[in-house]
Amino acid sequence: MDSINESQPVSFDHFDLQKPLADAIKKIGFEFCTPIQAQSLEHTLQGHDVTGKAQTGTGKTAAFLITIINDVLSNPIEEERYLAEPRALIIAPTRELAIQIASDAVLLTHNCGLHTVTLVGGEDYQKQNKALDARPVDIVVATPGRLLDFVQNGNLHLGAVEILVLDEADRMLDMGFIPQVRAVVSRTPKKECRQTLLFSATYTPEIVELAQRWAMNPIMVEVESQNVAADDVDQIVYLVTTADKYNLLYNLISEAKAVKVMVFSNRRDQVRKLADNLHRNGIECGMLSGEIAQNQRIRTLDAFKSGKIQVLVATDVAGRGLHIDDVTHVINYTLPEEADDYVHRIGRTGRAGALGTSISFACEEDSFLLPDIEEKLGMKLKCIHPEEHLLERAPAYVRESKFKAKDTRRAPARPQGNRRPAR
Repeated sequence: MDSINESQPVSFDHFDLQKPLADAIKKIGFEFCTPIQAQSLEHTLQGHDVTGKAQTGTGKTAAFLITIINDVLSNPIEEERYLAEPRALIIAPTRELAIQIASDAVLLTHNCGLHTVTLVGGEDYQKQNKALDARPVDIVVATPGRLLDFVQNGNLHLGAVEILVLDEADRMLDMGFIPQVRAVVSRTPKKECRQTLLFSATYTPEIVELAQRWAMNPIMVEVESQNVAADDVDQIVYLVTTADKYNLLYNLISEAKAVKVMVFSNRRDQVRKLADNLHRNGIECGMLSGEIAQNQRIRTLDAFKSGKIQVLVATDVAGRGLHIDDVTHVINYTLPEEADDYVHRIGRTGRAGALGTSISFACEEDSFLLPDIEEKLGMKLKCIHPEEHLLERAPAYVRESKFKAKDTRRAPARPQGNRRPAR
């Protein structure tokens, strides 16, 4: 493999990939690597540990999946394998991100004969256990809590893990998942005996410490976004009173150009109320928050992606890491308390060369958050008062409530299990 010239686009043909994987990449339509893919694959395909600094949307998921799949295909196991013993483990902070990674893995393993299993909270435990029992598993993609449940109950064994991936490590740190991740990593082979890939949008001293603890002389691969916020996103801040916010939201969504809209709010109860009011006003919408059952989340995302619903109302935890094409508008009904979350929110639109619009509402309760956001962006935001027609009163409700009752279902009791050979 020749060395990479960073000024030239790098084709996936540059890497000596296993044929089924190379064929799957061509079928998807990938031709040239993104910068994070080109720079990391040069090292990871040779077995080196890598720490990657890259934002969501840079192509890092494909970078570590291609590494895993090529390694597994290059080193088939001839002796008897055991059930529930993955060869690769990917840990992600949110259910949506884990499901997205697993979906990408299925596409990239087309005709490769590999088995991928997703372990996330909010979904039937027994169903996930059956997926592990179906046949020897190659790749497990999991969130920390559910992963630890499976390990502690003896239903998943990590002693055969060859590649460990920690995705969005900074987010796991922020969400308090590191103790659970630490407990899981301790069940995998020592770092000298596995390959470890760690990806993070930021590279704080805490992330450096985690990389040193879990990886073996990791090579640092850093890809800075050309801009913190995409040039293809038109950012507007409407100065509005709290009383007028819903009227403004309804009128913006009702405009012809608002085809596919994501609305962000900071709290679950706010998200539920907004989604319910929009539904009662005749707008096809769905909601994503931590309280929603996983099967319902999947149905909602599929409906939004296909255009069956126009509006998706979400919290930051639920909205992070989503890959949805053609989102025309992102509306911040409430400004995020962390400037980083603003960047992630508006990154849902203006993707892949498409133009997008980000609209934020700043009222008397949260306008003090604007300076931190502007500092993060390195630019002043356009703050204007909405035109009169955008503040017209929303019409009377035409439908009954849909998003009233909370979903309180819990996963069934978790059975104990033992290491078991594949038949």
